[in-house]
Amino acid sequence: MSEKISPLVNSADIKIAMLGMVDGNGHPYSWSAIFNGYDSDEMAKCPYPAIPGYLNKEPKETLRIPGAQVTHIWTDDPADAQHVAKASLIPNVVTNPEDVIGEVDAVIIATDKGDEHVDRCRSFVEAGLPVFVDKPLVDNEKDLRIFSKWVEEGKPVMSSSCMRYCKEFIPFRISVNGLGTVRFASITTPKSWERYGIHALEGIYPIFGPGFISARNTGTKDRNVVHYKHRSGADIVVVATDDMYGSFGVLELCGTDGHAWAAMNDTFFAFKTQLEAFMLYLKTGIRTFPYSETEELMKMLIAGIISRNEGGREVKIEEIKA
Repeated sequence: MSEKISPLVNSADIKIAMLGMVDGNGHPYSWSAIFNGYDSDEMAKCPYPAIPGYLNKEPKETLRIPGAQVTHIWTDDPADAQHVAKASLIPNVVTNPEDVIGEVDAVIIATDKGDEHVDRCRSFVEAGLPVFVDKPLVDNEKDLRIFSKWVEEGKPVMSSSCMRYCKEFIPFRISVNGLGTVRFASITTPKSWERYGIHALEGIYPIFGPGFISARNTGTKDRNVVHYKHRSGADIVVVATDDMYGSFGVLELCGTDGHAWAAMNDTFFAFKTQLEAFMLYLKTGIRTFPYSETEELMKMLIAGIISRNEGGREVKIEEIKA
């Protein structure tokens, strides 16, 4: 698969369009502020109070990612776009998402409903614009095949969960040697499997790396309990329960010589590092991690859905065709 694009010509001043906003997801506010800065009074009116909460903790001089600006905004509800623009200092509000083609260097699809992403991305992929897609990239095989074909053709598409960049998990991504051989691991998230399961999956994936064998979801639509087998011999349990808001990103690792525990606390760090990775891709044309990892993660997510829908059947990851 093609893993490289040509760097943007005007990489010192990248213009970004922030597109889409769905229920329960305030990324257009926070992600735009990480590039542009923000108006404190307007951001205080953000319907997601956690966003001004963590933004206000950051020094203004280190808040922003330099060399890029969100210049255009479109949201599904036009009223949302007007307020995001005021709060996050975005100069242009467009009537249709396609209006940004020819005006920007890259597009961010800031929605987390995987079954919508092919339709939301298609115009921009076909126009040759680099696209960053919020997690999960997809939640079904048909759409995964479309994205994988686009990447195979060299289209610059990137997607990730911010949990890939969770600061608290970095030591275990560097090494788990102090634990001996990891035999068991678990990680938790609130909300639905379809929208938030990828947070937990991508939080733990860099620790183990490629090689997930199968998934068995013995839970329900609102209480997913998914057992994965990895080629290392480890058993990994990923839990997504609708109302478990007090346990977002709680990681446990159990090995033959020791154990470890960590929880995500610094949301801003994870978001900023995630967006910096996309900027690095735009400036160099080199992915910070291979698309094959995203593809495997989507297969893992989809396997969890299939298993749950089929009464807890063990689904081989290789069954999911990309």
